[in-house]
Amino acid sequence: MNIIVCIKQVPETTEVRINPETNTLIREGVKSIINPFDMYAIEEGVRFKEKFGGKVTVLSMGPPQAESVLRDAIAMGADEGILLCDRAFAGSDTWATSYTLAGAIRKIGTFDLIICGKQASDGDTAQVGPGISTHLDIPQVTYVKKVEEVKDSIIRVERMMEEGFEVIEAPLPVLLTVVKEINEPRLPSLKGMMRAKSAKITIWTQKELNLDPQAIGLCGSPTQVVKIFTPPQRAGSQILSGDKEEIAGKLVELLKNEIN
Repeated sequence: MNIIVCIKQVPETTEVRINPETNTLIREGVKSIINPFDMYAIEEGVRFKEKFGGKVTVLSMGPPQAESVLRDAIAMGADEGILLCDRAFAGSDTWATSYTLAGAIRKIGTFDLIICGKQASDGDTAQVGPGISTHLDIPQVTYVKKVEEVKDSIIRVERMMEEGFEVIEAPLPVLLTVVKEINEPRLPSLKGMMRAKSAKITIWTQKELNLDPQAIGLCGSPTQVVKIFTPPQRAGSQILSGDKEEIAGKLVELLKNEIN
């Protein structure tokens, strides 16, 4: 089974800086980690490989420093890391990002399964995974909490809902986005860390992918950010006491005063 796991490097801190000219995150010089939800995607990909055999390829798009998260994924058990790195990709919104990643997946070739974390901690849109499946014209199942069975090129999974879950079957190849309930990510082994340290990370630029230049980066991003700002901190807090009716009355008055 050929498995592709898409991951993202995100800032380790919530104190991110914004480029005032492009309204995009400044990632250079900021300590970064694997997007936490992508850890579960990596673990699930490695478990698929251990059960069915095959290969796990980890794919990411970002600046040169994003190579480190690919090595972290290899240390967990992935076989290969590919980084899409080109200034032409900078400033991509979720649509342009998913288009670029889909182009790289086509270049990789045959695959049975694509796994993504449900969303990124810095954007929280949950759009890139579904966007990839749209560009590739393959089925998708989002918010997967459990894989029940893979048999005869059909996968059956449990998809998390607000009030329970639903069971869905889909043909392979398919894209899954997973939630943290699906597994417990393993710690890298010493052998895995040594292998990751010496692993060759493949770098693909726009030249290798030959994508439509009008569909990548800021130019290919239909989402236009007009303004980004940090909301002012609210001073203080208070605990309301009394029975339910008294607390409700006090809360209403506080909200009225806040609005006025």
